[in-house]
Amino acid sequence: TADVAMVGLALGPAAIAGVGYGVPYWTMTFMLGGGIAGGTISLVSQRYGAGCYNDIGRAVKVSVGAALLVTLPLVVVFWTLPEPLIRLIGTGEEAIAYGTRYLRVASLAMPFAALNLIGSRTLIGMDDAWTPMIVRAGGAVVNVAVNAVLIFVFDLGVVGAALGTVLGSVGGVFIFGWGFAKGRLPFIGALPVQIDWALPHWDARDARHLARIATPLALRKVAQNGGQFPLLAIVGLFGPNVVAAFVVALRVRALMNTPGWGFGLASSSLVGQSLGASDERQADDYAHDTLRFTVATYALVGLGVCLVAGPISALFVAEEAVQGTTTALIRAACVSVLLWGVMNGAMGPLRASGDTTWPFYGQILGLFGFALPLAYLGAVTSLGIWGLYGTLFVETAVPAAVIYYRFQTNTWKRISRQHREAAVGNAS
Repeated sequence: TADVAMVGLALGPAAIAGVGYGVPYWTMTFMLGGGIAGGTISLVSQRYGAGCYNDIGRAVKVSVGAALLVTLPLVVVFWTLPEPLIRLIGTGEEAIAYGTRYLRVASLAMPFAALNLIGSRTLIGMDDAWTPMIVRAGGAVVNVAVNAVLIFVFDLGVVGAALGTVLGSVGGVFIFGWGFAKGRLPFIGALPVQIDWALPHWDARDARHLARIATPLALRKVAQNGGQFPLLAIVGLFGPNVVAAFVVALRVRALMNTPGWGFGLASSSLVGQSLGASDERQADDYAHDTLRFTVATYALVGLGVCLVAGPISALFVAEEAVQGTTTALIRAACVSVLLWGVMNGAMGPLRASGDTTWPFYGQILGLFGFALPLAYLGAVTSLGIWGLYGTLFVETAVPAAVIYYRFQTNTWKRISRQHREAAVGNAS
């Protein structure tokens, strides 16, 4: 989000739109890694809860191998073919040029971003959320500082923003990898696990179990973020200023979604550990408590951002003509993000138990059944910009309803029993 603001202030709406065209490709790969990391936290938390500490490292190494197998081929594609990919969804030659330069360089960060997710999910699955927070927060601070220097001092523009992302991601992987190898980190102390990075790095049984859990998670995330391609193509029909405003609203919504990552992962960790210990009642208590905290937090965050939507839009765009549209879309995103809170809160126990198929169905339904048609209606009828307001809402409301329904049925507890023997029994 900070890099978008810096690029916008330095180069204007066309650069924001260009970065916005490149971000979905980068994010799609990032989310593939996130799906694998979701399987990692399920394996790690259940083994940790069952006391199978010596087998956690094997699950982590299998996850690392899977992440590299998935992301490295995409790096090659995005490095060699950035312009044709940007043109698939982009409009305006200036914005396409910016997007091409951004995507080529940012693609180098993709494998490292996926490995960062696996590192953080591993620790969170063992009750250590503090270390990932320190590492990721430190990386974010360095990223912002490097971006500022590269964009404003060296005048590298969107390339500088992409380089900052690459350097921050590489640094995070180095810290996680070194810390796991040593079993501790300077200034932080001992980690809950020490991993021997020597061969073998692959275990067929763990890989199969990881695939069963992670594949629906990865597909859901690809659908969620891959949907940005046709969505941005439709938004492009409104013109470059609306594209810039919409991209800003999406980035602000993503920033508001930050607490959900913490709550959702905490739920997955606590629920997974309880399931690993065969204590379903405690797992249920953790699941419901986290859901309530998550929704309450999102309500406060959404209200706060809605009240200052105008000043926030001014941080990203200087043109008054764009600021009004940006402010309105940010306020729509504030309503939308509340439903994202429901998704994150209810998703935690489903992810921990391995019940990951229904969330994928909900994401597909929300995107292709509601969000994209509504955006298109706004572009071609008198509905206009209201179609985009509605798009932001239904994009989260529909999957939230599906995920919450599945959570309330308690089917995830039954499914957890099926996965538990594979996750813990194979490790014994």
